[in-house]
Amino acid sequence: MKRLSFLTACLGLLACSATPPANWAKGGAPLEIPRARWVFGTTAVEVVPDGKVIIDGEHEMTIDRGGRVFDPDREPIALLEPDGRLIGNDEEAMGIVGALTASRPGEPHAWLSVAPSGEVIVYDDEGERHLAGVWIGCNATPRTHQVCTLVSHMLALRMRSAAERGEPSVGVGIGIGIGVGR
Repeated sequence: MKRLSFLTACLGLLACSATPPANWAKGGAPLEIPRARWVFGTTAVEVVPDGKVIIDGEHEMTIDRGGRVFDPDREPIALLEPDGRLIGNDEEAMGIVGALTASRPGEPHAWLSVAPSGEVIVYDDEGERHLAGVWIGCNATPRTHQVCTLVSHMLALRMRSAAERGEPSVGVGIGIGIGVGR
């Protein structure tokens, strides 16, 4: 089974023509890329100092020091603005990401947090907390911690989107049905 692409696949023989976020060339939030690892169940997500995000040995995306998120082919996915807004291609709102919490697009409250201890907490619709593993190596500075919150948010959004489209996910689920799958 082919792994799910991080970006929505383009149909037919036509190429994708998504427009990167407006500030893509300039960059967004200044980040410090840590060497960090998120462990939950048997799944491991690693961030390495060159910004690659690796899930169980496979390169899934890259984050740079200018807040840009791109796929393994270096195609733009999102830009984290200095004010915490995460903007996707075609100016799609992807939520708010701070150093410790992230909220979904259009929602005023956090749906996940990465505690100073590294614990990832996912909040369900009733506000109940669910532990979703632990990050190791994120707490050197607020800018390194924000990278781990950004990765957690991006992967959780990815799985939520796949579930809403009715696509099966393969891999270990975290928390309340949010998971990392391919």
